[in-house]
Amino acid sequence: MSKKIVILGAGESGTGAAVLAAVKGFDVFVSDAGTVRPEYRKFLEDYDIPYEEKKHDIRRILRAEEVIKSPGIPENAFVVEQIRKLGIPVISEIEFAGRYIKGMKICVTGSNGKTTTTTLILHLLNKAGLRVVMAGNVGKSLALQVARGEADYYVIELSSFQLDGMYDFKADIAILLNITPDHLDRYGYDMENYILSKLRITRNMRERDILIYCHDDPVLRQRIPALDFPAERLSFSIKEKKGQTAWIENDQMIINYKNNKIKMSIMDLALQGKHNMYNSMAAGIAGQVLQIRKEVIRESLSDFKGVEHRLEPVLRVHGIQFVNDSKATNVNSVWYALESATTRVVWIAGGIDKGNDYSVLADLAREKVKALVCLGKDNRKLVEAFKDIVPTIVETQSMGEAVRNAYFLADNGDTVLLSPACASFDLFDNYEDRGRQFKQAVRNL
Repeated sequence: MSKKIVILGAGESGTGAAVLAAVKGFDVFVSDAGTVRPEYRKFLEDYDIPYEEKKHDIRRILRAEEVIKSPGIPENAFVVEQIRKLGIPVISEIEFAGRYIKGMKICVTGSNGKTTTTTLILHLLNKAGLRVVMAGNVGKSLALQVARGEADYYVIELSSFQLDGMYDFKADIAILLNITPDHLDRYGYDMENYILSKLRITRNMRERDILIYCHDDPVLRQRIPALDFPAERLSFSIKEKKGQTAWIENDQMIINYKNNKIKMSIMDLALQGKHNMYNSMAAGIAGQVLQIRKEVIRESLSDFKGVEHRLEPVLRVHGIQFVNDSKATNVNSVWYALESATTRVVWIAGGIDKGNDYSVLADLAREKVKALVCLGKDNRKLVEAFKDIVPTIVETQSMGEAVRNAYFLADNGDTVLLSPACASFDLFDNYEDRGRQFKQAVRNL
């Protein structure tokens, strides 16, 4: 008898896990309380995987020997509580996929910058001619990539939700960019719970493994030295040189691993701005650890094209630059976006608040934001936070309305910045849908 596995959620993660489980010969059942999207339905049907949608058959689910839970489903969901009561193991798709990976796992997490860094490392390894795939919280699910065939390197972006369901999984190279408040609604509004979730990326690491982290992040600077695990720790900083594997000196980015030194001007980096220096340093150290040639690392860091929905220039309309930063789903991401702005800003923000503290944006908003266009079903917290800081605030409930308002509020030379600070699910399918709708609305002006 093959092991019974139930998968909760039939999105990217759940469908990938189902395909891998089917390929490995398990008895698989997929259950989704919502509607299964057509592309995922086709996957399940192509592999003859039984599934249900718009409900959870509790009795059938509770016959599972193991449950793979999609990261978007919270622990306090009724179905999860019932499974836990019976002591049935609940794991993440990442944990499941990790059992079948033979290649090297380069895992990236952080509150901000993880997609850019993951994609940059993919670019670097591709340029080096290595057999590599990107997976996890960006691109295809890790399980699906594993089901499709082995690669030599897996560059995996990991969210805190994915890390929560990991137990035996191990990163060979782990990258921790930063830990700032995010998703606190899922962590009992307790920052410590969120920190512990992010630090799970170091679980099971051994002496030959490597942790790369940002020394300038106050949480990491305090917590990493106190962690008890044997992996080598490599840090990077734009503020200090002593003890760092990568640092900035005289406008040069320097990476020095095992006395093998790379230098390049920060002006040559494809990604500009302080936050992107961190991303470039993290990727560069990973390249050095993997013994990729210096010329390839330099070239990769200078010709990378960036990530869709992350500070992505869209169009200039009558002298107004429109920028899509839909991926900025927390306050810290918005801080970076505003910090890097060189013009006056009409800022479009809002959505589902995740326990945000907007006070950290007050000084930047006062200095740079001329108008705030709120885009969400409930904008009260945003309005309250900025009513005495930003001269003009308007409320909207559709992307078309938000973009039109922003256009009328902006002048020649200004920037209209979509940088929401919030999750997208009140009005959009996800941040990609929100970003695509923004770009279309701008083209429609």
